[in-house]
Amino acid sequence: MADHKVTDPHTTKSIVSPQHFELSPTAKTVLMCGLGLGVLCLIWIFFKDDQFHTRFWTSILHNSVYFTGIALFALFKYAAGVTAWGGWFVTFKRIWEAYTQFLVVGLILMLFIAGGLWMGYHHLYHWNETSVRTSDAVIKGKSGFLSKGFYTLFTIIAMGVWIYLAKKIRSISLDEDENGDATYSHHKQLRKFAAISLPAIGFMSAACIWLWVMSLDAHWYSTMFAWYSSASLFVSMLALTVGIVLYMKSKGYLQEVTKEHLHDLGKFVFAFSIFWTYLWFSQYMLIWYANVGEETTYFRKRFDHYKVLYYANLVMNFLLPFLILMRNDTKRKIGTLIFVAGLVFLGHWVDFFQMTKPGPLETAHELMQERKEVGAKVEKLETKAMAVHESGAEAAKQDGVVKTDTASSEMKQLTAMADSNSKESKMTIEAGTAKSTPEGGEGHGEKSPEGEGEHEGHDAAGGYVPGFTIPGLLDLGVMLGFLSGFLLFVFGQISKANLQPKNDPYYGESLHHHVI
Repeated sequence: MADHKVTDPHTTKSIVSPQHFELSPTAKTVLMCGLGLGVLCLIWIFFKDDQFHTRFWTSILHNSVYFTGIALFALFKYAAGVTAWGGWFVTFKRIWEAYTQFLVVGLILMLFIAGGLWMGYHHLYHWNETSVRTSDAVIKGKSGFLSKGFYTLFTIIAMGVWIYLAKKIRSISLDEDENGDATYSHHKQLRKFAAISLPAIGFMSAACIWLWVMSLDAHWYSTMFAWYSSASLFVSMLALTVGIVLYMKSKGYLQEVTKEHLHDLGKFVFAFSIFWTYLWFSQYMLIWYANVGEETTYFRKRFDHYKVLYYANLVMNFLLPFLILMRNDTKRKIGTLIFVAGLVFLGHWVDFFQMTKPGPLETAHELMQERKEVGAKVEKLETKAMAVHESGAEAAKQDGVVKTDTASSEMKQLTAMADSNSKESKMTIEAGTAKSTPEGGEGHGEKSPEGEGEHEGHDAAGGYVPGFTIPGLLDLGVMLGFLSGFLLFVFGQISKANLQPKNDPYYGESLHHHVI
């Protein structure tokens, strides 16, 4: 393993920093165990979930968007730094380059969600229900944008563009290590692709956030939601970067990254925590002041049924980071930085938790209620038809033929309507009575699999719903699984490149970076 000597800018002592990163077998085992834990938690959730597997699918969507967003905004920050002629981050830029490569995995995860839309495997998005698309005037008006076809196509196009730019930028950066020259041709090319990346991310990420997250509450919209979500992902990326830099330094790598670099990362976490809060308040204040029912429902729902998340969001993502990082010296203390970085990372994961959970839970509740009503109507028609059929009088028999035929016709219509919503509905109708099955129907409220009855209680009375009201141990386990998989991927990418980008024209400046 080749080493590279640099001089500590604060002393005359030379330090030796390895040029290539290798993840230790112990660390790899820990991360593999974390990944396995996440898979086990997802399996457990799937088999203990409601009939729509709402918690399972929201867990996948929540974590897929969160970690894909971190990768995307690493590309955005990297591109912004290159475009602005910045050099302070060059000593650890391999970390952000590695983040960006995770977009390939993110595309696979989001296509898995999109595939569920086409196959009817989940009911995350209320606008994808056939009965809603034909009867709801608001959703019908948005059908050009809120459709599974556009959802899938735009996801592929947007993420395809980002993946191309991420791979192009990384390939130029790596080639510069081997073939860089005094004309800085590589860096000029790098700046060109970085400049293209900024609007590509800025415009297309907003539409993706609208599709992936905001449309979970299909009747609600906010012109500031994309800004708000982006700021959350951006500061999460910075917090995770602090953690990875400090971990690598503790293992003898990135010794040229000094307290000055960490101070800058701390300042970014501090600044964008405030910026996130500004956007949160601006979105809330405008909606509160206008007091339009279609807009206030978003915050009303979260304030009434998700009070813990509502207040924890502000405490974890603004109040504590603001008070702790306000002092200048706390941004240079490793213990403080680790604590705040972990708090902010978890806090914004909670932020996305409360963005993604309430909408699908309400959709599942409405579908359950609809199926109960359909089941009750079918049972009523069957009872009526049976009574007419058993009548002994000739006149009643003749009359009964008409009534029976009418009842049968109505039953066929109800069956078709239920079938258009979901395969489970068809099974319930064909059984002849809704209460004959454990899923849906009359018997649903009396005895149901874990989570189903609680879903109804939550919307009716604001009760506790595991995996929705607040994150449970299983939800935290899923997050640790995604985080472990993300870190395994990132460390694998870091190990493929030299840690010191020696031919980067700003490398020397970054080595002697000093905050005034």
